Amino acid sequence: MKKVLITGITGQDGSYLAEKLLARGYEVHGLIRRSSTGKSNFWRIESILDKVTLHFGDLTDHAAIKDLLQTLVPDEVYNLAAQSQVGISYQCPSYTLEATGVGACNLMESTFSANGNAKFYQASSSEMWGKTGYYILSSEETPLRPISPYACAKVLAHNYAIMLAKRGYFATVGILNNHESERRGDNFVTTKVCKAAANWQQVNLGYLGAVRDWGYAPEYVDGMILMMEHHEPDVFVLGTGVGHTVQEFVNEVYLQMNLDPNEYVVHDDALVRPDEAGPLIGNYGKAKAILGWCAKTDFRQLITKLLDYWKDKKEHEKIIKGY
Repeated sequence: MKKVLITGITGQDGSYLAEKLLARGYEVHGLIRRSSTGKSNFWRIESILDKVTLHFGDLTDHAAIKDLLQTLVPDEVYNLAAQSQVGISYQCPSYTLEATGVGACNLMESTFSANGNAKFYQASSSEMWGKTGYYILSSEETPLRPISPYACAKVLAHNYAIMLAKRGYFATVGILNNHESERRGDNFVTTKVCKAAANWQQVNLGYLGAVRDWGYAPEYVDGMILMMEHHEPDVFVLGTGVGHTVQEFVNEVYLQMNLDPNEYVVHDDALVRPDEAGPLIGNYGKAKAILGWCAKTDFRQLITKLLDYWKDKKEHEKIIKGY
């Protein structure tokens, strides 16, 4: 039985990954921070809590991470942990660089020190491309021009993984474009908009002109697994190849709800980032050719999935409350 360690196991991607690897017969371990041990933070993995082993730890605690890897000696490590909010990274750049960048590099070193034959997956981000130009499809060869502390941290870990792969270690990298699901956190724009629309509530948003490539998270997690099952480490971009502005996302949400977005969406200057990357649209041609991967859920289907979830949740809560 293969043993795997997933950092960020309580997050959107980590929870889907844990379920999929358990179904493949893996012994699944997860890394969680002590500050994330509140009951509400386990809701994504509640159904599999009795099937996984959780370990306290933080990627900024290098000695503890090294000790954990020496004890576990996993066959595979998926690094999905990060301070993942671009906006917040401007407010706490030092922590973001340490946890998302330096911590990831230390995790790689600790992994291969414990088991030189281990496989390591590093979750990179389309934010690393920075300002790409007008509707350019970005690929594995697109220059990295990070413009936020988050993106800078991701570039550090990204390049470190590539360096280790060149030294003969199995360190593979996925540059994933935005991928959403019913498990996306409340502080992400897709959840904010869909949750508010389903409940006919006001939502405050920043810049609506940002262009992103949105896909469905479970399919992207399948792509991660395919990268690790490939015979050699490499860099792969996952995306749909189609970009939409935040405004287009908002319009489609309210169209499906038969509501006027002008009555519910409020501009908030406080939510506007100091600088905006993009357009960020992924060229997944390499992943399709080598891994056989492609996104199956399109933009409108994704929004329908998210809205159905929040509408069902609203009705369920009404039943619980008795009205």
